[in-house]
Amino acid sequence: MRILVIEDEPRILDFLRLGLEAEGFTVDGVGDGAAGLMRALDEPYELVVLDLQLPRLDGLRLLDELHRQRPSLPVLILSARGDLPTKLRGFELGAIDFLSKPFSFDELVARVRVHLRKRRGDDGPPSTLAAGALTLDLARRQARIADRSVDLSDREFRLLYHLVSHPGEVVSRERLLSEVWGYSFDPGSNVVDVCIRRLRKKLGSPSPIETVRHAGYRLVA
Repeated sequence: MRILVIEDEPRILDFLRLGLEAEGFTVDGVGDGAAGLMRALDEPYELVVLDLQLPRLDGLRLLDELHRQRPSLPVLILSARGDLPTKLRGFELGAIDFLSKPFSFDELVARVRVHLRKRRGDDGPPSTLAAGALTLDLARRQARIADRSVDLSDREFRLLYHLVSHPGEVVSRERLLSEVWGYSFDPGSNVVDVCIRRLRKKLGSPSPIETVRHAGYRLVA
């Protein structure tokens, strides 16, 4: 399973390459758009992870050209340009998915696996993640609990995904901040607590999310 990552920020590129390799993928990394397009056209990759703000060749122009020449090659956009017009333009030019920065690496891996299974025609396991009474639908970005489906915002989905991925474990606020909001976010912020309150309200009572005093949060498994 060969993946090409096109990302001009060396720190992020190294993080993605090493992280995806640890998940069992073969990964090549390229730091500019022109070189990335050449590699994507010349090599038998199964998926491309594409940043949009690239030197030499903009990511959307790269996507347009790549889709014209290799329309069957899936491209997952990973970009800080997460506004709706940019997302819609990316899908119009052939992207199969769009993940905004800052991002959860766990969520990125889940999406990559889903798209690679589709590409290989492998039914594989369903695109859901479950813990206890809670099921997270990765494709619809919904939570299901007590026969109810609950729509989630992007942040709510990322936070809940991380908790469901570590059922029964205590996850600190600092870890959730770094995974869901990014390392640059103010560690003194209460955004995690606010997001948890919204999730509890949406999921109903009794809540599957427990507060562990002075430690963080835990999903009841």
